[in-house]
Amino acid sequence: MTTSLPTLLQTRLQRLADELSARADALGLLALGSVGLETARADAWSDLDFFVIVRPGAKPRYLADLDWLAAAHPLDWAFANTADGCKALMADGLLCEFAVFEPPEMHAVSYAPGRWVWRREGDLAESLARPQRSIPEPASLDWLVGEALSNLLVGLHRHRRGEHLAAMRMVQVHALDRLMELIDQLQPPARGVARDPFSADRRFEFRHPAELAMLRLCAGGIEATPQAALAMLARLEQLVPLPPAVVARIRALA
Repeated sequence: MTTSLPTLLQTRLQRLADELSARADALGLLALGSVGLETARADAWSDLDFFVIVRPGAKPRYLADLDWLAAAHPLDWAFANTADGCKALMADGLLCEFAVFEPPEMHAVSYAPGRWVWRREGDLAESLARPQRSIPEPASLDWLVGEALSNLLVGLHRHRRGEHLAAMRMVQVHALDRLMELIDQLQPPARGVARDPFSADRRFEFRHPAELAMLRLCAGGIEATPQAALAMLARLEQLVPLPPAVVARIRALA
């Protein structure tokens, strides 16, 4: 067990590994994210993200009855959020997000590389700590710019119509996601800050601290969609050439 994890996370992972290792149908516990290979960023607010690998045929039991997880610490609440996994709240406030897989399924799952807390070496290859399926490639610059501009247009149309919630989400969520992805591709990140390959907003302000003032304008709330759209447009203009007609239309709508 790595010593750079907070004590609670270390202890909980080890208890879970002990419980699983006593079960003949369990094969491995793969820690992911901040409890996996990125332990340097783990803190008191980290969740417990992991995969449990079980023998063929055992997966439905592990998903239907979480007694194996409750054995590590009592649970206050849990629900199935995917066909493969659950989210669960332990009684001391630690949130778990996990999936259960059988070995053949691992070849079709996309995930960031993890760290084995425990595995049956004769039954489970060490190489499965790394995804067998490639993580999706970043979108092209042209696609990101096009999506961002179209999101701004649609969002401002909705704002003018009075659909302020839908407008806020289109501009301050969808367009902002594309802008963050664009910045990630064009601007060097701060040293030592890893990007989540599945979510551009995770740790964005740590990767690009100079963008913090821009972020405050781009995520100003339900009444601030026009101002957010203009802030995003201004940042896009700094990054790449934009079609003048689209720029003029966005400014007019805002």
